Amino acid sequence: MNQALLKDTEDAHAAPGPHGLGATLKALREARRLSLAEVSGRLKYSARQLEALEGERWDVLPSGVSLRGLVKNYGRLLEADVDALVSMLENEVGTLEAKPVVLTAASLSSSDLNMQSEGGSRSSWGWLIVILVLLIVAGFYAIERGWVPDAWLVFDWLKQLKQ
Repeated sequence: MNQALLKDTEDAHAAPGPHGLGATLKALREARRLSLAEVSGRLKYSARQLEALEGERWDVLPSGVSLRGLVKNYGRLLEADVDALVSMLENEVGTLEAKPVVLTAASLSSSDLNMQSEGGSRSSWGWLIVILVLLIVAGFYAIERGWVPDAWLVFDWLKQLKQ
């Protein structure tokens, strides 16, 4: 009996499981008997991207949060341990955290400092004029209807509008 157990252990070591994230995902997908086309339809990623993920061709895949989301969604579809898959991804690709960028005044150009484009400035003035005209029209309407008290009418010509 010990020899049979020893043989099973040797077979397990001789045929190791998949190494790496891509091989793991491929093995899980094949165990569920899913094709790349089926997975692509469910995840809304192209089969080419999934092939690249399973082949661990990181240069043709999106990076950062997008890659992490792809791995998480793929793991959920395969009902695998998502946290383990993400840690495998971080071990292979590196940390996926956003790296802070230090900006200095010398690295900024004048176009970076300008908050609005030229067209935006002109349209702001246009809106300001439209709002001002509407307020004036509303004010004259309020005076003509008698909604404004006489004490507020400081000019004689405004009092004549009320009559």
